Amino acid sequence: MHECVVVTGMGTISPLGLTVAETWQNLINGVSGVGPITHFNPDGLLVRIACEVKNFDPEKYISAREARRRSRFEHFAAAAAREAVQQSGLELNKLDPGRVGVIISSAIGGVQAFSDAVTQAEDGPRRISPFTIPMLMSNGAAGMVSIDYGFQGPSLSVASACASGADGIGMALLMLQAGVIDIAIAGASEATITPVGVAAFDRLGAMSRRNNDYSRTPQPFDLERDGLVMGEGAAVLVLERESHARSRGAEILAELAGYGSSADAYHITAPLEDGFGGAQAIRRAMSSAGINPQDVDYINAHGTATQLNDISETRAIKTAFGDLAYNIPVSSTKSMTGHMMGATGAMEAVFCVQVVRQNVVPPTINYYVPDPECDLDYVPNQARQVPVRIAASNAFGFGGHNAVLVIRGYE
Repeated sequence: MHECVVVTGMGTISPLGLTVAETWQNLINGVSGVGPITHFNPDGLLVRIACEVKNFDPEKYISAREARRRSRFEHFAAAAAREAVQQSGLELNKLDPGRVGVIISSAIGGVQAFSDAVTQAEDGPRRISPFTIPMLMSNGAAGMVSIDYGFQGPSLSVASACASGADGIGMALLMLQAGVIDIAIAGASEATITPVGVAAFDRLGAMSRRNNDYSRTPQPFDLERDGLVMGEGAAVLVLERESHARSRGAEILAELAGYGSSADAYHITAPLEDGFGGAQAIRRAMSSAGINPQDVDYINAHGTATQLNDISETRAIKTAFGDLAYNIPVSSTKSMTGHMMGATGAMEAVFCVQVVRQNVVPPTINYYVPDPECDLDYVPNQARQVPVRIAASNAFGFGGHNAVLVIRGYE
């Protein structure tokens, strides 16, 4: 029997706010983070909207010198980690640094740094910044956070596309359960709103192009959905073995009760149409948590607002839960945050912690026309007050990666 793993701190940087509290308040109020792209001039692109992080100044979290040497996704991770560590009340001088792991994932890493280096190389190799590699490598956020705090346990990044954040938190859970570490700083960060990032994802046919009427997009599970809107940001959790958290008198926010993963083994970008892979991950997460389908009170869906994902995920939920699926509130918070790529699973895990603490289920906004193939309770347009003891969070990624986390209210 594994020891309970608990959440003692959380931090976020998102299109809805620069703290967990601000992000959560806007989320339950149904505020959309979508707007015109301002990070660069999007003229000439077919997609000119995104869910950008607003009013973010990295120098509020790290020195100006360090800010110049890090890329945007590393800035986000530093900020989210700082909030999480502060909330946790960890006294750094009393910790064994070798027993603290850092697992901060990213699917893409510093895409802008790579793009800049390609441009600079045209003027000669000496024009490329010596910080290019540290800025573009997807493990950079984990490495930098380890350095910032002097944590010397396992430090790594999981790259499983849009399941990266959830898989990284799952890896942290397994290491804590195995006794390899006492504490994990776990989450994910992403900053892909760049010319290359936006254009490349659009070429897959996965993005909404409602540039002039973006108030109604994205539309997860709606019949008129036309694709995802790219988001950015970071989310970090402080996870501890329960005995460690209790020994230092920490406030325990929730339990990270389970983790399940699977591979579709089907297609590099398309999910299995019947949702079998997603259903496997859901079942494995429930088994890991020691719960049954009737115990789940809420599902935070992957819910990308693409034609393929929403139907496949609906089928996965129905396969895993049977007729009970129709009684479980399911919402896609990507309708407000946009799709934060590798960071999305970590952000939605934070939301699930908030759900079990406050018994409020966030809505799926922009839901107007039901799709006969997506026929579950998607909590349309308004948050809902409902008792939630156990929440599940789905994260599915290109490559056929499926990861599911189970969050349980702490008693």
